[in-house]
Amino acid sequence: MPNDTTQNVSGSSAPPTPLAWLIGNVHHARGWILLSVSAGFAGGLLLILQAALLSKIIHGAFIDDLSRTVLNPLFLLLCGLVALRAALAWVREVSGFHAGAGIRQEVRMALIKHIGALGPVQADRPHSGALSTTIVEQVEALQAFYAHYLPQLALAVSIPAAIAAFVFPISWAAGGLLLLTAPLIPMFMILIGMGAENISQKHFQALSRMSAHFLDILQGLPTLKLLGRGRTEEKSVAEVSDQYRLRTMKVLRVAFLSTAVLELFSSLSIALVAVYLGTTYLGYTHFGLYGKILSLKQGLFILLLAPDFYLPLRELGTHYHARAEAMGASQEILGILSRQPSTTFTGTRPLDISTPLTLGCHKIHFAYNTRKGQVLTNFSMELAPGEHVALVGESGAGKTTLLNLLLGFIQPDQGEIRVNGKPLSTLTVETWRQALTWVGQHPMLFHDTIAGNIGMALPGATRTNIEQAARLACVHDFARHLPEGLYTKVGEQGWGLSRGQAQRVALARMFLKDAPILLLDEPTAGLDVDTAQSVMQTITSFSKGRTVLLLTHKPEQLQTTYRIVTMAGGKVISNKH
Repeated sequence: MPNDTTQNVSGSSAPPTPLAWLIGNVHHARGWILLSVSAGFAGGLLLILQAALLSKIIHGAFIDDLSRTVLNPLFLLLCGLVALRAALAWVREVSGFHAGAGIRQEVRMALIKHIGALGPVQADRPHSGALSTTIVEQVEALQAFYAHYLPQLALAVSIPAAIAAFVFPISWAAGGLLLLTAPLIPMFMILIGMGAENISQKHFQALSRMSAHFLDILQGLPTLKLLGRGRTEEKSVAEVSDQYRLRTMKVLRVAFLSTAVLELFSSLSIALVAVYLGTTYLGYTHFGLYGKILSLKQGLFILLLAPDFYLPLRELGTHYHARAEAMGASQEILGILSRQPSTTFTGTRPLDISTPLTLGCHKIHFAYNTRKGQVLTNFSMELAPGEHVALVGESGAGKTTLLNLLLGFIQPDQGEIRVNGKPLSTLTVETWRQALTWVGQHPMLFHDTIAGNIGMALPGATRTNIEQAARLACVHDFARHLPEGLYTKVGEQGWGLSRGQAQRVALARMFLKDAPILLLDEPTAGLDVDTAQSVMQTITSFSKGRTVLLLTHKPEQLQTTYRIVTMAGGKVISNKH
């Protein structure tokens, strides 16, 4: 997709306003929007012609006493106009939908791309529940803005102008009444819309918080049940849902009230035109006709066009809540896109992973914006090619932060990570990720087959390669008891497999990728003693000749080949074999 969607937001020092951002995305579907406006304007011109035909038919039937034979062609032409207007309305709706769908797709791709650039550390804010709500619900809220509001904004100017151009040659007074009363509708629409925009923004914020709250409850449901907190959370969910219901009703109430107000003002305006025409026919008023007599055909033509003069303005008012909704949604979207991604990788230097790789950290300093104090302080460590290093320390010592720095998810505030003596930042991210494999303590499995989950480590891997990696990780030991073996589907987050089985699938990924550097974060955490020993033996056997950095709380499980580096307070306090 084009880069400008992201650059408009995340590449500038000052993020654009929500309205400027919404307008800036129009170029993704400019053709569809122009088609929608063109179809709407053509329908408006046909509406003028339809009013002219109707007034001519009625005048011919009641004043000129024309026969049915003379009027039949006019009736046929009128039917054709109605059918053509219906076709144009269909074109307008379809093109509007495609405009909104195209822009929604672009915005979703921009969000996904930006979240990928942020990485798992930065993208963890806000909660993943709120993040998914933004990508799904709030992007969806942009549809009506591009499909209806923007095209209608153009039609609200062009169609009344076209109608006025036909009315003024007949009566400048009637045309003047139309032009004088027309601003009342957009004026009240803006006044009401200002409040609706604020309510919509709060509505989307409440939706994000509710999504995050529900996700927390679903993920922690077993714990809540065991602690006897199920009933309490049930009441909490009911309260949050009720608050969301009330906020939704506020949005709907504003939308309905705004429509009623706009209908009132348009009806009063039409009534003024009708009163003027009536008093002219009764002889009470004699101005505004350029000294001519107003015929029934002309009066009917003006009266039929009066509602259609205000119709585009009323429809704009009806769609104005779509603008407010899109403005509220764009605030949340911009909140994600405006976060600056880490610039760990800025170079284009390739890396030959077939040669021995030296990995070093030199005087690293790092602190999170959300925490006080340094997480890493003057941290230095060197890993020689093929060396096995165990990083030991209490929780909060900075081990996971160091791992995230090595993975390139974040960058140090000071200091440098070097590969073969050169800064990590000079490499491309693809080159560096090919050189290493990461196995965490909470392996992530997706809704796919076991073989499919293993094959994610190496795109294009053959079935033979995947099965060989599965055998090395002893995945076959439990997979052969499953209905379809390695090709058995597992649920989201590995549902259907035990923790130890999921860990073996993660190890199979490591074997399949066959990278020269292994980064292991507590690979035996949560496993029973026998499974943990088996996993460590498998890792030790595979890691021969590879560089290994192992984060662990249990140095007693390690083989004698490991050099043990102990961390505390973000510093190295011990370094021994």
